[in-house]
Amino acid sequence: MPQHKSCEKRLRQTKTANERNRAIRSALRTIVRKFREASGEEARDLFTRSCSVLDRAASRNVIHRRQADRRKSRLALELARKTD
Repeated sequence: MPQHKSCEKRLRQTKTANERNRAIRSALRTIVRKFREASGEEARDLFTRSCSVLDRAASRNVIHRRQADRRKSRLALELARKTD
């Protein structure tokens, strides 16, 4: 347990941030999984939503900005293969 007041506060902040980040990451995984299972017009819609969730996660520092870009690029390639 923390010995200082500032450490107690930091522990509370870390716990809150971890819960928030876990929720964002979980939503990200869910939307990407749904995109991979979808096809046709539904896949197109889920692609745009996936990109939005990835950008939001990157802006909140849950994932790195370049990781979000890389994932969006791979999803776009997957979408191109699905629509051909």
